[in-house]
This record gives sequence, C-alpha cells and structure tokens, in this order.
Amino acid sequence: MKYSLIIPVYNRPDEVDELLTSLEGQTLHDFEVVVVEDGSSHDCREQVERHAGRLVCRYYAKENSGPGPSRNYGAERARGEYYIVLDSDVVMPEGYLAAVDKALEESPCDAFGGPDRAHPDFTPVQKAINYAMTAFLTTGGIRGGKKQMEKFHPRSFNMGVKASIWKQLGGFSPMRFGEDIDFSIRLFESGARVRLIPEAWVWHKRRTDFRKFFRQVHNSGMARIHLTRRHPGSLKLVHLLPAVFTVGVVLLSLLFLVGLVFTALGLYVGFFGGSGCNMGLIVAFIGGGIMAVALLPLLLYSTALFIDSAVLNRSVRVGLLSVPASFIQLTGYGTGFIRAWWRHYVMRRKDEKTAFNRNFYA
Repeated sequence: MKYSLIIPVYNRPDEVDELLTSLEGQTLHDFEVVVVEDGSSHDCREQVERHAGRLVCRYYAKENSGPGPSRNYGAERARGEYYIVLDSDVVMPEGYLAAVDKALEESPCDAFGGPDRAHPDFTPVQKAINYAMTAFLTTGGIRGGKKQMEKFHPRSFNMGVKASIWKQLGGFSPMRFGEDIDFSIRLFESGARVRLIPEAWVWHKRRTDFRKFFRQVHNSGMARIHLTRRHPGSLKLVHLLPAVFTVGVVLLSLLFLVGLVFTALGLYVGFFGGSGCNMGLIVAFIGGGIMAVALLPLLLYSTALFIDSAVLNRSVRVGLLSVPASFIQLTGYGTGFIRAWWRHYVMRRKDEKTAFNRNFYA
C-alpha cells in the first residue's frame, strides 16, 4: 500500500460521505482510508460502512482529544508508505492521487502539500472566505497559489508525509491550534525535503459563516505566538502584517471619530453660534477632511478587494462578501496575535489557551 489517507472527523458525517465519494473516483487506486472519529456525538460510522465495499476503508472511534492526536492515532494504524492527512471538509478531484504520484516519481521528497480551491457549488459566503484565505491582497497567497512568500509549509487540510519521517518526528504535537504548522517547522528542522505540488489541490469548504471564520482565524493568530515560543526565529514579516493591519484599522477608526466630533461641533457652532458661525463652519470643514483621510485608505483597499474577488469568482455578490471576509481574516488573526502576545510577553502567562476553546474544531 503506497498511500494512507488519514481523516480525523468531529460531528461531520455528511462531509465525510462527500469526501469518501470523491475518493471512489480517484484514477489511482493504491491507497487506503483511515477515518478517526474524535468523540463525535453524531458519528460517521454508517457513512464509512457504506463506502467500505468500494474503498479500502477502516473506521476507528475514540474519545475527543483534538485533530492532532487523532491524526497520530490514525497514523499508528496506517499501512502506507506515505501518510496523507486531510480535513474532513475537503473534496478530492479525481486526479489528485495521480498528480501526487507523478510528482513524487519525478522529484522524490519527504513531505509535500497542495493548495486549495473553492468548488463552483460552494455558497457565496464560502467562496468569499476562500478568497480571503487564499488571496495575495490578504496575505493568504502563500496558501492558495503556486508562488510562495516564504518556503512552503504544508497544512493539515492537504499534507503528505513519508511514513518513516512521520515516525521519526513522533507525529503531531499536542498543541490545541497551530499543530500542523508546528509539524511543518519540525519537518524543516529535521532536514526533510518538503515541496509544494501545485497540481495536488483540493476543494476546501472552510467555515460556513463569518462568526465561525472569525473564531478560526483568531485562534490561528494566537497559535502563531505559541509557535514562536516553541520555535524561535520562525516568526516572519508576513505573520506580523495582520496585526499591523488591525492596529491601522483601529487608529483610522479613532481618527474618523475625531473628525466626526469636529464636524458635529463645527456644524452646531456654525448654525447656532451667532457671531462664531464662520469659525464653526471652518471647524466642520476640517472635521470633514479628517474623516475623509481616515476613510480613504479603507475605501481604496475595500475597492481593490471587491474588484479582485469579483473578477476571480465572476460574481459581484462574492466580490461584495469578500470585503468583510477579508477584514475578518486580517483583524481576526491580528487580534488573536496581539492577544497572545500580550498574555505571553506582557502578562507573562505560559499557557497555550485560546479565546475560543470549547472544542478543537471551532
């Protein structure tokens, strides 16, 4: 068996069913599927059994411990030469494994990953979130494209690792969030050969609404500080950009409020201040200018996001939704980053708790 596909799942039976259906259509068949039910209240045993006759598929149920330990649990029971870790909310194009196999034959490596895309059937919100997570304008281009802003770090929604390397590194760490990035960093530290396979892409559903999306990226921002503590020197400029953006948005918002106050006071004096009306109108004019200065950068950026997304997705609606999605992606990550930085470097707290920790799949 060359490939073992390891899929941790938590309360997503319908998504697992869709993923397994897509695996039945693979043009390369030298693989097994290992599904690990991570303490779900709505399990996917029935869905897995439905596909068992057409796939080499094994199902395991365990107590909830999070995706990292569940991947390790699946790897301990896998038989393939390569482990391919997938999120349960992805769908595989029929040529995925064939593309991986061809790439490994042409240029062997120890670990690999591929990008993700939005399926035409995704909802407009899902497409907007996908844009926010993959667009160059949001710093997401390092995940969604062929060219990288830094060396490629595979992510757990689409990550392949040679079994021998996995065992050498001991699999995933018990980190609550950011465990896949931690694993990727340890791959590089071990000297493993890691590469991006652009043709090995998946459709990735991501989150279905903006509230869940904010929780996801906020936790990711917090995880980046934890990763920096674990791996000094791993923090790059691109990781700081969302925090800088967040601070900029806050400062521009405060500047806008200052302009609004000036404008309101100026208009009041201008209309009701008697002899001071001229001065009041001048103050109102200055306030309007301050408001314009504060709004202009945000409006220009929002316009660029809208146009870029609308063209890429061929949808005005998705373009409009991509504006709030992108702001959520940047400010969610940025606030998480700043929050964890404050906890660890100012408050001197050493735990790795996150703001939204009701479960590992938030």
